[in-house]
Amino acid sequence: MKLRLLVSAASVPLLAIAASAQAPTAQAPAQAQGQAPAPAAAQGPTSAPVAYMVDLSSGAVLFARDAERRMPPASMAKMMTTHVAFDLIDKGELQLNRMCTVRPETWQRWHGPAAGSTMFLSAGEQVSVENLLHGIVTLSGNDASVVLAECISGTEAGFVDLMNRQAQALGLRNSHWGNPVGWPDGGVTYTTAQDLATLAVSTIRDHPQLYRRFYGQTEFTWGRTMGSGQAITQGNRNPLLGRVAGADGLKTGHTEEAGYGFTGSAEQNGRRLVMVIAGLDSFNGRSAEAVRFMDWGFRAWQARPLFQQGARVGEARVQLGSEDSVGLVAPRNLAATIPAGLGRNLRASIVYNGPVRAPIAQGQHIADLVVQADGVPTMTMPLVAEAAVEEAGFFGRMWAGLKHILGMG
Repeated sequence: MKLRLLVSAASVPLLAIAASAQAPTAQAPAQAQGQAPAPAAAQGPTSAPVAYMVDLSSGAVLFARDAERRMPPASMAKMMTTHVAFDLIDKGELQLNRMCTVRPETWQRWHGPAAGSTMFLSAGEQVSVENLLHGIVTLSGNDASVVLAECISGTEAGFVDLMNRQAQALGLRNSHWGNPVGWPDGGVTYTTAQDLATLAVSTIRDHPQLYRRFYGQTEFTWGRTMGSGQAITQGNRNPLLGRVAGADGLKTGHTEEAGYGFTGSAEQNGRRLVMVIAGLDSFNGRSAEAVRFMDWGFRAWQARPLFQQGARVGEARVQLGSEDSVGLVAPRNLAATIPAGLGRNLRASIVYNGPVRAPIAQGQHIADLVVQADGVPTMTMPLVAEAAVEEAGFFGRMWAGLKHILGMG
């Protein structure tokens, strides 16, 4: 049964809300709409063969080109290596000050020009998890990635198993990891631009403190040259740093097979974008396209505020609970994303699997705010329970059953 509740123009101008007790699949989430064409004014923001951009404030996919094509991630695979470590750290299962040993066999494999990007670790060296993460995130060190993997799981293969389990939990439907580095492995390791964006969004949202601590560093110093013994300082290859305001992440990648790719993020005036480009044929081309694409995302689109964090948006019916309904609130500031300079009427629906069965935890994601505007991809934003609702006791369940029989509920 559809219930309609008009929000007053004073609170959210031109936004009509319909509360709909349906399964969320009745409205496709924003990322499932990723292949929808962008408005005519927003065509051609990048020449990258593969490109994808999402606005985190609204969930709107601003651009997608071949975003679900499987491709080798190259060093962008290290985003998953880092995500696994972040998850363990935030769970208290891994400490930043834990010391890891560089096995001689690992050093032998990952040193020298043929081994790609390096942190310049030494055989037998003791290195903290924190420094290894800097070596992975800032320097893209292949040696750092494998040393961390072996430190966490005992073997590289064991860590790869963690990567794939976490990918499944994050809903990365078209990704598989064969190593923690992104090294070519005959097609075992693959992903898509859409999955890389999902991974980036999870890193930013689920591990905000660690993200700020490690991403966005312009350089890192580790190791010493063999001749002079001078410390080795290397710069971050992130092409957005210092060129786009608010840029802080995430990861470049390059192999002969994959070409040049980049997953990036920046935040301006409270609005954060995540972008992926891939399949470019040069280092300079990647840099130019990354800046151009991100600038377009901020310039060609604008955020239209909807609800502040904690604002009550509506309510959902509750089944077999101590209360008949529960308030739905915004877990963060919510905004719609529309083409810049265009005022558009917005249509929104609260969509949920209803009635929601108790018990319900405070802050539990139980509904979505689905926002639509003509010519703009559907935007889907989470709504969470305003308060906890306990399961009804014996007499409460009897009363609920009686109301159902009598047609009162």
